[in-house]
Amino acid sequence: MVNKELRIGFVMTRLSGTDGVSLETKKWDKVFQEAGHKTFYIGGELDTPPEESMFVEEFHFQHPDIKEIHDRCFQNGASRSPEVNQMIINYQERLKKALYTFIEKFEIDLLVAENVLTIPMNIPLGLGLTQLLAEQNQLPVIAHHHDFYWERNRFISNCIWDYLNAAFPPTFHQVSHVVINSSAGHQLAHRKGLSSTLIPNVLDFSSEPPTVDSLDEYASDVRETFEIADDELFVLQPTRIVPRKNIEEAIELLSYLERPVKLLISHASGDEGYEYENHLERYADHMGVDTLFVSDQIGHQRGKTEDGQKIYSLDDIYPHADLVTYPSDYEGFGNAFIETIYYKKPIVVNNYSVFSMDIKPKGFEVIDFDGYIKQETVTKTREVIDDPEYREKMVEKNFRLGRQYYSFNGLRRKLLTLLDDIFGI
Repeated sequence: MVNKELRIGFVMTRLSGTDGVSLETKKWDKVFQEAGHKTFYIGGELDTPPEESMFVEEFHFQHPDIKEIHDRCFQNGASRSPEVNQMIINYQERLKKALYTFIEKFEIDLLVAENVLTIPMNIPLGLGLTQLLAEQNQLPVIAHHHDFYWERNRFISNCIWDYLNAAFPPTFHQVSHVVINSSAGHQLAHRKGLSSTLIPNVLDFSSEPPTVDSLDEYASDVRETFEIADDELFVLQPTRIVPRKNIEEAIELLSYLERPVKLLISHASGDEGYEYENHLERYADHMGVDTLFVSDQIGHQRGKTEDGQKIYSLDDIYPHADLVTYPSDYEGFGNAFIETIYYKKPIVVNNYSVFSMDIKPKGFEVIDFDGYIKQETVTKTREVIDDPEYREKMVEKNFRLGRQYYSFNGLRRKLLTLLDDIFGI
């Protein structure tokens, strides 16, 4: 075991809200702190203690100039203009200096790069951090990779292959690479010749999940707030509204059930525009499925909207759901799957690659389908909904498997072993 207190600095575009990177970063943070280490944060959006944080607005991928760089690099084909190149160089240097300030201010022993050396949402940040590592080649780094650029079609056409090869990720000796699924590890080895540690996303399975009857008064009126009648099936789609989530398949499935149902989509569009959300609204109306787009009332913590309505956390929502849909074409891992297993809810899953390779073989019992809804998918969904005894056995089995394979205990063991390897203990 590392026998000294480490000062660990998290580097990210944002650490806020309910996106997968933020959620997993907070779990790592918790493990490090419980092991006696100090943690600090630098990013473009932070909900961390100010005295332990350094806010740099240009770290955020939604900063206007950073977004302009991104859009021009991935929309212009094979060449980039001198103007864009100069913007990249200028911001790369500026963000590198901010990283130096962060390291010196908080006397950082170890950096944890949360997806910033993985996916080029903020190109200058990845390049700036890579340059810093070249200059400070004794500073250890854990590169926590959630989704590589080569896993997304929208990054394939670009004019920055030289930058992608240099920094996403870099190949320095002091960088320890962590992936969240086995396919990513295979691809990293194949494309870059880099070894990696597999640490999947986790949840705290040490306690039983809340039930509707055990919820506090604040969360007791979820159905009432969203006007979901007692005789209506409450189906939760706990994801952002982006095309790879394939939410049309959830709508189609529910239209075939031929019973009163409401589909609640918990997260917003935002990062990839609103065209897909508009399409889903039209499609749901066409299919006759009452679909609720309520991201303004579901957040990472409780609160109030500007007009005084309740904001619920996902912890408040899950216990009320009768069924969860997760028809994604691609996921880096699948946080919503593990959350559903923890809350003991039945789930409809598209057989996306990580689920097929890493999760399904462990024995989880789900309603799965391959790409499109078949009659057998509809039949099994009806069986799960209508047979309480069968449903109970299914969700209890899944909870036990979740505790075995995706608990905090496993994360703690792997992270602390990684620290031992890095610091030579």
